Amino acid sequence: MPVKLIRQYTVFLPNIPGALSKFVELFANEGVNIIGIASEIRDDSGVVRVAVDADRKVSHILTGAGFTTIETSMISLELSDKPGQLMRLTRVLGENNINITTVYGTSDTGHVGRLLLNVSDSERALEVLRAELGPK
Repeated sequence: MPVKLIRQYTVFLPNIPGALSKFVELFANEGVNIIGIASEIRDDSGVVRVAVDADRKVSHILTGAGFTTIETSMISLELSDKPGQLMRLTRVLGENNINITTVYGTSDTGHVGRLLLNVSDSERALEVLRAELGPK
């Protein structure tokens, strides 16, 4: 199971047509691949979280475009798409006193899914996940 640290950028966007398109265009123009995206909309604004698999930081692109952004480390991991995998992962983290603060992901039914996690201690979580959920 590949487990690695990636970057997540969180911004506020207005809740209007085209706002998300203009936002993600910034990443496309820089050749940065978005591997995960999530949003929460409230009335006239929303919070958008974008996970990127890039070695370089891209917060300057966002601030240059007028966005206030929060950059965080996030864990990206692949799990086989079968019942109980998410339970196993969350149990291992909980038993090691690691809190999950954000989670989103997807799966290709019957194959592999990608899960993106913000946790209270990324470095410790990487150690635990690699030791506990690695190939058996």
